[in-house]
Amino acid sequence: MTSRPNARTGGRILVDALKIHGVDTVFCIPGESYIAAIDAFYDDRDTVRIIVGRHEGGVGFMAEAYGKLTGKPGVAFVTRGPGACNASIGVHTAMQDSTPMVMFVGQVAREAEGREGFQEVDYRSMFRDVAKWVTQVETPDRLPEVVSRAFHLAMSGRPGPVVVALPEDMLVETSAVADAARYCVVRPHPGASELQAMRSALQAAERPLVIAGGGGWSAEACADLRVFAEANHLPVACAFRTLDLIDNTNPHYVGESGVGINPKLAKRIVDADLIIAIGARLGEATTSGYTLLLVPTPLQKLIHVHADPDELGSVYRPDIAINSGMGQFAAAARLLDPVDSSAWRDWLLSARQDCVDWTTPGAYAGKLDMGAAILALRDALPPETIICTDAGNFAGWASRFWPFRRYRTQLGPTNGAMGYGVPAAVAAAAARPDVPVVCFVGDGGVIMTGNELATAQQYGLKFLLVIVNNSLYGTIRMYQERDYPGRNYLTDLVNPDFVAWARAFGAHAERVSETAEFAPALARALAAPGVAVLELMIDPDQLSPAITATGLRAMHAKRQAEGRL
Repeated sequence: MTSRPNARTGGRILVDALKIHGVDTVFCIPGESYIAAIDAFYDDRDTVRIIVGRHEGGVGFMAEAYGKLTGKPGVAFVTRGPGACNASIGVHTAMQDSTPMVMFVGQVAREAEGREGFQEVDYRSMFRDVAKWVTQVETPDRLPEVVSRAFHLAMSGRPGPVVVALPEDMLVETSAVADAARYCVVRPHPGASELQAMRSALQAAERPLVIAGGGGWSAEACADLRVFAEANHLPVACAFRTLDLIDNTNPHYVGESGVGINPKLAKRIVDADLIIAIGARLGEATTSGYTLLLVPTPLQKLIHVHADPDELGSVYRPDIAINSGMGQFAAAARLLDPVDSSAWRDWLLSARQDCVDWTTPGAYAGKLDMGAAILALRDALPPETIICTDAGNFAGWASRFWPFRRYRTQLGPTNGAMGYGVPAAVAAAAARPDVPVVCFVGDGGVIMTGNELATAQQYGLKFLLVIVNNSLYGTIRMYQERDYPGRNYLTDLVNPDFVAWARAFGAHAERVSETAEFAPALARALAAPGVAVLELMIDPDQLSPAITATGLRAMHAKRQAEGRL
């Protein structure tokens, strides 16, 4: 503890604590409920960057994306009541994505609590199921302790979000409390007996497969995972929206186990005799609705590695459960003596060829071929480019055909939150101004948080926003066409002129309607000094890279004719 004999306000103590914990960027919507903290930030405006958003939903996404990208807690400040409700989507995203995040929420004065004061909410009840910890600081004497614990919890074990409520009168009270030292990260290490059991199981296998995913990774951990996989000639699949854990051009990478999975990879997971799940929770998206592995006891031998002991055995009963952080496990695994992998060399080669075939674009419906557009992007941009995706079927074009080459170059919400893309791009451009950032959004999701283009312009941030426009809520239309053909309802969209809309924010903007127009438009967009927007007009029949509305109707008609409906 560092002694501070002079009394400080709660706001000053709070900001001093954030600086000690290494916070250099904060995302916020200012509010009167924490205005004393805002005043304290004023004195540190040259050392702590404050990025003011245009909606708390965007701010929550920015903080989550920043935490995911940097590996340290993303920090958000929002005001009480409506502000916290708006920002809750970012907390939910951080929880399901295992992203370190700390959100500070203004609260009513302590004397008004329990009276349904203006904008009052009980945050412990509100955030209990979507955060690792929720608390309220009742006195400035507790601020160093609580902030230290918040950062410790956000980073330790399975990373995740923490919510701290700040009564407005507490922030103006003074205290001579000492500061706490910077948080430390605590994650478990694998035991020697567990590692040897894993090695023995691997040696006995004939069709092993690794599924990597979850949070808590680092570039070093990914490098160690690669060494382990290469030494043992293991095929590695990545869980939903964590494709950047291994270079997708590596001969050991065999695809994404997620939404829109390659059917051949799905069958390979089912046919495997050993699954080594490293960091992945093996949730609904990764297991195709819990069908690739039987619940609770998979047919495949299962080794499950996870930083949270409560996750091990929560759905699937593993044969070997290893409670470990990702870095700790990968560092230990790379040091194991390699096993004789001759039994599965052909298994690996065929899995890799399936992946190459699946990620090679074909020909698609309409005047604008999205597969060709992704290829043009691949040719024009370096491997360190950060790809942000909103939620929707359109995201499948990037996740299937873009080769992720570097760790933490993919930002996408595993919880499927629409509106994530633009705020994530803002955070990425703020955190990594030296690398290109490309954001893919649908015409349905872009308006949800597209107002954050104003934030990007205000802070001089640069990224490319690609709006994939089919005038539909495409994912929901897909399910309608599959299950209720001829009864499409509520999924048609009447959109604004997105080019005019983007230009109103000061962005460079163009509309692209044909494949031949894309490459020249992309060159102009990449040369633009700030935010650039390309609106891609795609055929509404092409609902995803693998699915057309026409095909779904035909499939439904066939099932009906065969009496299977």
